Amino acid sequence: MLSRLKRPFYGWWIVAAAIVMQALPAGLLHQAYGSYVVLLERDFGWSRTTLSGAFAAIRLEEGLLGPLQGWLLDRFGPRAVMRVGTIIFALGFFLFARIDTVAEFYASFLIMAVGASLAGFLSITTAIVNWFERKRSMAMGIALLGTAVGGLSLPVVVWGLERWGWRAVADVSGIIILVVGLAVVQVIRHRPEQYGLLPDGRTPEVEEDGPATEGVMGRSMPSQGEMSFTTREAMRTRAFWFISLAHTASVLVVSVMSVHFVAYATESLGYTLSYAAAMVTVQTVTNLIGRPLGGWVADRTSSRLVIIVSMFGHMGALLLLTFAVNTWMVVAFALVNGLAWGARVPVIVSMRAEYFGSRSFGAIMGVSSMVVTAGAVIAPVAAAWAYDSTGSYSASFVLLAALSGLGSLFLIFLPPPAPVERASAAVPSA
Repeated sequence: MLSRLKRPFYGWWIVAAAIVMQALPAGLLHQAYGSYVVLLERDFGWSRTTLSGAFAAIRLEEGLLGPLQGWLLDRFGPRAVMRVGTIIFALGFFLFARIDTVAEFYASFLIMAVGASLAGFLSITTAIVNWFERKRSMAMGIALLGTAVGGLSLPVVVWGLERWGWRAVADVSGIIILVVGLAVVQVIRHRPEQYGLLPDGRTPEVEEDGPATEGVMGRSMPSQGEMSFTTREAMRTRAFWFISLAHTASVLVVSVMSVHFVAYATESLGYTLSYAAAMVTVQTVTNLIGRPLGGWVADRTSSRLVIIVSMFGHMGALLLLTFAVNTWMVVAFALVNGLAWGARVPVIVSMRAEYFGSRSFGAIMGVSSMVVTAGAVIAPVAAAWAYDSTGSYSASFVLLAALSGLGSLFLIFLPPPAPVERASAAVPSA
């Protein structure tokens, strides 16, 4: 008979902590970036390409840092990595509040990017993958609600920017990150086996299908015969590249909208900064709904189906925005794009564990992030260059929409998970 814990499974406390740690960079940096762009352009007269370049540099740094961060996570665990990242993230905001030149602007954002990466997405998803197996997509969807929760704070951030200025808001952001982040990160743990547990709350002594199996060197292995690829083994498969390229295609729309939506809505469509922020909030609310919904549907149907539908959602939403002639089209963009974004993210992340196992997830996800970063870096800068050259976003938006739709082909032709071809006694390593 299955032994149940009297207390709630600790993995759900990690999920709760993950929501907060995702909300900090999402609300204070990523979602707020577009609003900072408007004010920095106004104060310094820098070009749209220059300002977009900092966002591209952030994504480039995240991709380059990915493999090293993955190794650090598998070696030292998420909590240690996130603690250091939180301090660096706050320091970047304090430096940003004091910039006067483009070089200082880029340097401060690169420091923020390093900290946000170490304290954020990859570290959080590694912890969730280790603590959940059967309920992985659902747990991932709830944990990554933090991105949407952080986005809900954008009206408050914009209010602060308009009332006190961007320098004061940057300082306050650094303080919030230090106080809240360092406290919450203490909840994070690496693997349940270190605490006498197994993923999803099962105990190693008695399981539903019998005793837990012991891996090499006394480590408890996943109870469902989960595959455990090394990084090199994963990279030799078509699935690794197909998932990475599909993820890249889906990120194009999100990365461009994060930088350019507020500017497009205020300058090209003629809305106020507050109205543009309200549309970001609408997008955030549907993003919030989509994350657990996408995970729930994926656990019960197909991960590929959820992502394919989401990518077509990105395409349709961006076309609506590009040819918007009235308010309902902008609102429809925010609703559809937010829902597609929310449903896609937890599923395409947990898909790596579904195909390659959890033992080297950090390193595998880190290498994959280098591929994803290419699109996230190039797309905002290309859109900014097109705007500076032509005075319009239309051509670049239509191209991005088409690429999102075509990217779904990588998932349509994605091969099913296959057992790793190596001796069964081999020890997984990154």
